[in-house]
Amino acid sequence: SLDGAYAFPNLPVGPYQLKVVLQGFNTYVRDGIVLQVGSNPELNVTLAVGNISEQVTVIANSSLVETKNTGVGQVIDNQRVVELPLNGRQATELIFLSGLATSAPAGDLNTNKNFPTVTISVAGGQANGITYIMDGGTHNDPFNSLNLPTPFPDALQEFKVETSALPARYGYHAASAVNLVTKSGSNQVHGDIFEFLRDYHFNARNFFAPERDSLKRNQFGGTVGAPIVKDKLFLFGGYQGRIEKSNPPTSISFVPTEAMLNGDFTAVTSPACNAGRQLTLTGGFVGNKIDPSRLSPVSMNFLKHVPASTDPCGRLQYGIPNNNTEHQVLAKVDYTMSASSSLFARYFYAVYDNPATYDGSNVLTLSRTGQNNQVHSLVLGHNQVLSPSTLNSLHVTINRTLNDRPLPPYFSATDLGAKVFSLVPQYVGVNVTGNGFSVGSGATNPGYFNSKGFQIADDVDLVRGNHQFSLGGNWIHSRIETLNNRPTNGAFTFNGQGTGLSLADFMLGIVSGGFLQGNPVYDFDHSEYIGAYAQDNWRVRPNVTLNLGLRWEPFLPVQNTYSWVSHFDRALFDQNVHSTAYPQAPAGLIFPGDAGYPGSGTTFGKKAQFAPRVGLVWTPNGDERTSVRASWGVFYDTPHLFFNTRFANNPPWGAQITIPNPPGGFADPYLGYPGGNPFPALNTGWATQPFPAFGVYVNTPLHTEPTSLQQWNVSVQRQIGDWLVAASYLGNHSSHLWRATELNPAVFGPGATTGNTNARRVLELANPSQGQFYGTIGQLDDTGRANYGAMLLSLQRRLKSNLSVLSNWTLSKCMSDPATTEITGPTIVNPANPDADYSYCSSDRRHVVNVSVVVRTPEFANTAMRAVFGDWQLSPIVRWQSGNRSTVTTGVDNALTGLGGQRAVQILDDPYATGGGPTAYLNRAAFTSPAAGTYSSLAPFTIVNPSTLQNDFALTRTFKIAGAQSIQLRWEVFNVINHVNLGSVPAGTTATPLVTTLNSASFGQIQTAGDPRIMQFAVKFTF
Repeated sequence: SLDGAYAFPNLPVGPYQLKVVLQGFNTYVRDGIVLQVGSNPELNVTLAVGNISEQVTVIANSSLVETKNTGVGQVIDNQRVVELPLNGRQATELIFLSGLATSAPAGDLNTNKNFPTVTISVAGGQANGITYIMDGGTHNDPFNSLNLPTPFPDALQEFKVETSALPARYGYHAASAVNLVTKSGSNQVHGDIFEFLRDYHFNARNFFAPERDSLKRNQFGGTVGAPIVKDKLFLFGGYQGRIEKSNPPTSISFVPTEAMLNGDFTAVTSPACNAGRQLTLTGGFVGNKIDPSRLSPVSMNFLKHVPASTDPCGRLQYGIPNNNTEHQVLAKVDYTMSASSSLFARYFYAVYDNPATYDGSNVLTLSRTGQNNQVHSLVLGHNQVLSPSTLNSLHVTINRTLNDRPLPPYFSATDLGAKVFSLVPQYVGVNVTGNGFSVGSGATNPGYFNSKGFQIADDVDLVRGNHQFSLGGNWIHSRIETLNNRPTNGAFTFNGQGTGLSLADFMLGIVSGGFLQGNPVYDFDHSEYIGAYAQDNWRVRPNVTLNLGLRWEPFLPVQNTYSWVSHFDRALFDQNVHSTAYPQAPAGLIFPGDAGYPGSGTTFGKKAQFAPRVGLVWTPNGDERTSVRASWGVFYDTPHLFFNTRFANNPPWGAQITIPNPPGGFADPYLGYPGGNPFPALNTGWATQPFPAFGVYVNTPLHTEPTSLQQWNVSVQRQIGDWLVAASYLGNHSSHLWRATELNPAVFGPGATTGNTNARRVLELANPSQGQFYGTIGQLDDTGRANYGAMLLSLQRRLKSNLSVLSNWTLSKCMSDPATTEITGPTIVNPANPDADYSYCSSDRRHVVNVSVVVRTPEFANTAMRAVFGDWQLSPIVRWQSGNRSTVTTGVDNALTGLGGQRAVQILDDPYATGGGPTAYLNRAAFTSPAAGTYSSLAPFTIVNPSTLQNDFALTRTFKIAGAQSIQLRWEVFNVINHVNLGSVPAGTTATPLVTTLNSASFGQIQTAGDPRIMQFAVKFTF
């Protein structure tokens, strides 16, 4: 501009030289500038009067202070990506170093239906509320909106984590954005070859394991970057393979003892086995003994496939083999077509295989299914300089995932002697809650979960005087194709409500927690996302920049490819209105093709949805050393496709039904069910398919509001030498948070039992002839809210004088209603009082402290000193955080409304046991069950779990050979001091971290600990 302001938007990351030429002044040259991903450094130039032929050269990097963007962010540079110790070499673990990030409960988001990853909450956001961008293309899995796998560290250049009132350029998800950039080739041939090795002989024993894990892991591969045509065409490629074998003996289940098999339950009901309580069993027990002839033959047949326990309480500790492989391939081509035009193409492939194993001796090892995951990701990018002040960036992305969930055949309920039709051979779901075991229930069933994504994004940056305008649009088409066999062969739950002990219920065949069965669930969904924005970075004064932006993000609901969706309307039910598209449907249900139904989706969309963004940047001294920034913005979140998958469970497609406490028990769950066993349900045409009694439904209001966030922040940054000191306050408020409630609960009254739950449901009482077709109806509720506030203090030093530091402390508080990531059933415990569930977020951690350091030995002038002490590097990471939170539940349906997750009553102010420790972290005497027909007033997530401390380091020695060639020897140690992180869950275990189910004999006990000290050795050849 006329006052000397300039801008170079959207430059690729890497080293740069700035050269300024003006007639009548000396030529200015600044070397040593390194641009990082998503950064907008300010470089002030002072021209001295003179001749152009005279040159003033300055060697200095760009300022660490952010003087353009108003969000709160942190760049994780290549040095940290490559040099810091990464457990498993997963670069996404470094997101936690940015501050404001905590691990988030995965729920059903991150199980065996997708490529293994981590679930992260940034600034109190949802676990799948992060927008992932890699090389300018979308990198979210449309299935669950988590990240697709990221390349191994040697192929990754760097990435940036940003949150809180980001510019209008950012959308799709609301919590934060993670922008990753892969490496590129250059005029110099460069690369590396590496091998990382782990062996259990060098590791410590897990705190809860009787012996060390038999872990052996090899990670190997290499990268190469080279010119194809010098200064024009460049190639970069990389490969990493991993072979891992382990059998961690940390899984814990409770199985019947020899005495229990003979009808004697006196030991397992004693205070020694029940946290100091004496249990008295009901349902035919006398003195906690029962005639063995009353034990269920079906249950006894099941137990033939379970090892006997010699523990008097039935505790069985065992290992689940975890033998997996992973392979990653990355290829990238960069082409400089001209001084004003460049093109690149990047392809990334990852495959993960982890088969389930079953040798016939312990069916409990099948609590983990197999996984075979493949990911393909292709991005094409084109940058075109349209004029000296106009730049266009175009990105086209194609992503595809193939996720198979195999399960070795074992046996079905039919094989055990139950009168159940088994469509999938040799598979059954059994869940004994509390002190019990689980096989084949939940997500442990065979299926597949595939997704596709296609994106076109275009951004235009224009510099006009004191204004830097940005305009752009983003279109993403997503699709999933899934098969879930969760209820196909029947799922039996035993919760102890029949006798007082879940194992006793199982052995007697009392299905106290209910029976569930349905057709195979096929779900084929697709969605469109559109985002368009306009943004102006207006340089109001030389030291004041105003950011103004507006983003348009219409809410376009997910559509079902085959229109397998429905809607229940209570008013239509009361008016006895039936569907014309599905004449067999009960009153109240409408479908695509009926009047008033929204296409092939579940709700109407909303086109008029705008998100304004406002920000201010002030540099008080007019230099690049200090900045004060503030911003506010509105953000909308895009639902993932798997959210609606349970609609395919609805009758008539899934025809899923539930029978609470069936009178025929394990042997004959359909005894007394109207019409008898409805399976196999032969499909003679969906429109004429009969609807089962007490079918299971999920439902969505026809006019649903999407989740939105208001975000704001104020931050101050000051660079002192090579150190950056920053302080930030940020907050957000979520509106229309999606949760779920029950539309058809059972009504408590005289004679109420779990056995007559369906007969007492609201719709059955209102109209028995039509209400008999409705069991539970889980309805999306879009009125939830959440609030988050945090202070972030950080101290950073970029590498200079052999020292680099990145540290931060987050003090935060997160409050929320219980959000749902999939309508599987109610998250609101009491439909009559949803506000009672507003409490701490499950991911709320009051304090999070991160410190990472890279320190190198100096370049010694003395040859002997250099040979012994030169080229050493130490890279430690320390992370301490407050404990996350848990909820104390009863484990049974005390309110007799047919809803789960009911909370206990806290009768003492202090819920923690004196002295704490893993065997008695919670005080059982501090809680009791609510009276029959009532709910507790205790809020969820009131229990604070133990804090965690992670301390890792990498020690390396580099031996230079010639030129750029060197060999690096590397020693990494994770959890250096072997600190016991109680309640953390290591990979491959099925134990419960903290038992908070009141009817469990292990209530209050912590049963897991994080990984012990693990060592890793590596050698790397760099050229």
